[in-house]
Amino acid sequence: MPVALCRLPLAACLALVWLLTTATAVAASPDPMATDRTPTVHGLALYDEPALPADFPHFPHVNPEAPRGGTLTQAAVGGSFDSTNPFIIRGTPAAGLFEIYDTLVEGNPDEPFSVYGLLAEGMRLDPERNWIEFDLRPEARFHDGEPVTADDVVYSFELLTEQGNPFYGAYYADVESVTALDERTVRFDFAEVHSRELPLIVGQLPVLPKHYWEERDFTAPSLAAHPGSGPYRIAEVDPGRRIVYQRDPDYWGQDLAVKRGRHNIDRLVYDYYRDRDIAWEAFKAGVLDYRIDARAATWAIGYDFPAYRDGLVRRLAVPDGQPARMQAFVFNLRRDKFADPRVREALSLTFDFPWLNANLFYDAYRRTESYFQNSEMAASGLPEGEELALLEPWRDQLPERLFHEPVPHEHPLDLRERLRLALDLLREAGYEVQGNRLVHGETGQPLSVEVLLFDTGMERVTQPMLRNMARLGIQGSIRIVDINQYLNRLRRFDFDITVGQFPQSNNPGNEQRDFWTSAAAETPQSRNLMGLADPVVDDLVERLIRADSREALNVTARALDRVLLWRFPMIPHYHSGETRIAIWDKFGWPEPFPAYGMDLAAWWVNAEREAEINQRLRRR
Repeated sequence: MPVALCRLPLAACLALVWLLTTATAVAASPDPMATDRTPTVHGLALYDEPALPADFPHFPHVNPEAPRGGTLTQAAVGGSFDSTNPFIIRGTPAAGLFEIYDTLVEGNPDEPFSVYGLLAEGMRLDPERNWIEFDLRPEARFHDGEPVTADDVVYSFELLTEQGNPFYGAYYADVESVTALDERTVRFDFAEVHSRELPLIVGQLPVLPKHYWEERDFTAPSLAAHPGSGPYRIAEVDPGRRIVYQRDPDYWGQDLAVKRGRHNIDRLVYDYYRDRDIAWEAFKAGVLDYRIDARAATWAIGYDFPAYRDGLVRRLAVPDGQPARMQAFVFNLRRDKFADPRVREALSLTFDFPWLNANLFYDAYRRTESYFQNSEMAASGLPEGEELALLEPWRDQLPERLFHEPVPHEHPLDLRERLRLALDLLREAGYEVQGNRLVHGETGQPLSVEVLLFDTGMERVTQPMLRNMARLGIQGSIRIVDINQYLNRLRRFDFDITVGQFPQSNNPGNEQRDFWTSAAAETPQSRNLMGLADPVVDDLVERLIRADSREALNVTARALDRVLLWRFPMIPHYHSGETRIAIWDKFGWPEPFPAYGMDLAAWWVNAEREAEINQRLRRR
């Protein structure tokens, strides 16, 4: 299931991806008889049939009569932006840019992985899943009034995979060719061996206007209001400070079933703040309407302010329907000091989650113990059955403990015992204590680590771990830099340890190459921040991508999870199992929330409530 094309906060949409070369030559003429024999459908699901019929009027979770109007203002925290092109390596893209683009299909957040036609009114999938064709809607238009054609789709694919962010070349590496069969029909042909999800995810390709971009340098950052075909247009750009999107009243797709009752808010505003604390004060003052509250302490005790007491501010806890996001301190395995897994395991033991949870987090979190936490894909116990069969051929390249010790790891909870075990591991790895420093016995080099951050909010989580490392004789420090310097250092892999996030879905697929494989390990912009290059992981990722059943996917994911856990490439953090949201109480939304993710596009503004709040704020 794709993660890079979702509408996420800025930090999650930044380009941390890897480079592959992909061919997009025009295919040989497809067999017209095969096309004629293949039925045209309105939607596709990964394994079964889509839940909604061809004549569904709207997604079940929306209010088709939702009013339109109003403004939603939220913060983009972490610095600034210098580009309105989110598809390239250069520059720092503004938040929210995917609001202006449409794709061939639209996902339903109430299903695990089903897509329905957006730019495409119908699609034909080869029974062997070797090709797919999309029929474009004749009414589809870009913001400048030009029609969306099959040539635009072919051009977009070639532009993104050849000149865009390397993610696209990797993500669509198994697409052998893209062909415009006529003005409104486009066909994707796939490699002989490819992932089951590939026919669905090619439909999530952003479609860009050929007539606009062929006259411009696509690779150069720009602050222009580029046209798309989506429900919003760029209305205002204040470089580094604010970007505003205006709902297009003439949006061509507003009456489609996948759009009815959605995109109701007229103006989407992203204000930029360098610091999360300043953004929090702006929210309390009514400058911001909406925030995702990532701090447990704030959620527990921070809402004792007048607007909340007066009922003007509300809090929502929305259950997460996807596996818990893996957030962690990531080791840079490219550095010799982290090459020994015993060193990485020892450093992991200095992270005292019980203390953090009790003293900083108000017991709001649970420790993350799997890369697919809260799902059937999480490894547990000892490997057995089909999972063991996947791992057995690699036994000589895996730690023997993997086959004899269960996961999650049974490390001591008591900090003293953890540090004692950590010191034993470090001594096994060749380190010894000399004075107050931990020094390698052969090289004489002291063990030191620097944690690279751009957000001061993580400093309070990092400092206790560094204090525990200091008790072992390890020299530790924190380096906090601005977002641009931070991104440049990540692109060069210039760090010891940093914080990484690896979001998963219920249907992991091609994005796993980007996270874990050898091909991504040394590529600038890679999301394989740790530099993991492991043939066992490479094999399991490819098997996961090509799993042809739900059970096969679950078994392969468990094997991959187990191998990653025993490699200790990072120090997992914690998760809550829900998304905590605070809002000024002017919004409406349909309930219940979708099963697999909150759809903010289905919200609306209550005009009377908005006017009342604005009036009360002016009186303060």
